Amino acid sequence: MPTADPPITLYRLQACPFCERVVRRLQALDLEYRSRFVEPLHSRRDAVKRVAGVRTVPVIVDETTGVTMAESDNILDYLEATYGGP
Repeated sequence: MPTADPPITLYRLQACPFCERVVRRLQALDLEYRSRFVEPLHSRRDAVKRVAGVRTVPVIVDETTGVTMAESDNILDYLEATYGGP
């Protein structure tokens, strides 16, 4: 039986330090997620623009809570508050 897609999607760029911070936190919290790599050229990041209304990365979409969020610091705070435990 195939497994469902993870509820968290991370829109990111290859070798983006802000994106890597989010990846490390997702891994530290043992959260399953899928990566969607976006176009390097800012003006072509239509997929992330449709989802989040911005062309910057990282962006996460958490289907469990209905949250879509940009900015790595905000994402890190959200992940810790939502999945970090007591």
